[in-house]
Amino acid sequence: MRILIVEDEDRLRELVGRSLERAGFAADAVGTVDEARAAIATTSYDAIILDLGLPDEDGLALLRDMRAARNMTPTLVLTARDGVDDRVEGLNAGADDYLLKPFAVPELIARIKALLRRPSGALGVVLELGNIRFDTINRALTVDTRPLALTPRELTLLENLIRRAGQVVPKDHLEERIYGFDDEVSSNSLEVLLHRLRKKLDSNGFSGRIHTVRGVGYMLAEAQS
Repeated sequence: MRILIVEDEDRLRELVGRSLERAGFAADAVGTVDEARAAIATTSYDAIILDLGLPDEDGLALLRDMRAARNMTPTLVLTARDGVDDRVEGLNAGADDYLLKPFAVPELIARIKALLRRPSGALGVVLELGNIRFDTINRALTVDTRPLALTPRELTLLENLIRRAGQVVPKDHLEERIYGFDDEVSSNSLEVLLHRLRKKLDSNGFSGRIHTVRGVGYMLAEAQS
């Protein structure tokens, strides 16, 4: 899952980005409304963390424009504005949640997960295929009920494949969901990641298989009997 952070404080932006990546998310971070508009125009996000006090424009202007364009990406607003009227204005503009600065990063991560557990969100279900079971909330994988430790990127790759099991998932779609703007991605980064994932699944008795469709992408499927 991919999160956009819109925050002009460099240290806070970097801290939140690192914390999201440790929690298993791909994170892009920008510091202005203009940069956020460009990111949203080219990338599909599962959630947005939006500061209001941005240098070029108020974050609420971006939020209102998103909602007017029927972009309903779950959005958590960050702000130092602690007045009730300010919070009401943000919620009326389309914010899904509101967090006052300063805040604890674990609370921010918990709130993002809560947004993604809502009916239209990406979390809150257990994904299963063959003998694997993936808990999307706790980011925990089991094979035949035995825990299997994967890296955050390996988990994200598996999640994207299992959500579209039986379908070919294009390579560029997977790269978009796994890697952020600032990640160094070579031409074979995804292939290397997939090789590691296959090796771990196979060595732990996964009953299915990840198929390569050359020139297109990859497909996760149950083994044929």
